Amino acid sequence: MRAMNEASDSPDAALAAQDEVFMRHALLLAHRAQAAGEVPVGAVLVQDGRILGEGRNQPIASHDPSGHAEMVAMRAAAAAVNNYRLPGSTLYVTLEPCAMCAGAIIHARIARLVFGAWDPKAGAVSSVYDLIANPRLNHRLAWRGGVLEAECGELLRAFFRARRAQSSSSSAASPGAA
Repeated sequence: MRAMNEASDSPDAALAAQDEVFMRHALLLAHRAQAAGEVPVGAVLVQDGRILGEGRNQPIASHDPSGHAEMVAMRAAAAAVNNYRLPGSTLYVTLEPCAMCAGAIIHARIARLVFGAWDPKAGAVSSVYDLIANPRLNHRLAWRGGVLEAECGELLRAFFRARRAQSSSSSAASPGAA
């Protein structure tokens, strides 16, 4: 079992149910990212049970290296409340945030982070880095990983399997391919 920094090893039943509802919404956004040819990651930023912002990965379409789902959701939420700080909010994202997104989450003063799949290559919450709990940073937040982990992880694995298959079939069909 992976670590989480919430007060107990598991949230109460009502909070766990809410986490699943909003993670399913984030998964829907991840499917939209996949349909657009982007890495399938979706994010929803919620405060008091209300969605303030949502996003899906779109760095390719937007020509923006910061076009990660989390960043898009935080930008939308900040615009909705007319403030870059988002205290009291929870960010739901289908993949453990990278260092860039974790830094923005801290800077936005988000109270809680919930993610689906762990990212063993670039995760900045617990997998590779532990930025969220870094004592040198000026904000702390609660987090929970592994919510709908199997569904979130399989969506990503299937996407990259298809990409690799497409890449290898393109290479084999190319003139001069060995």
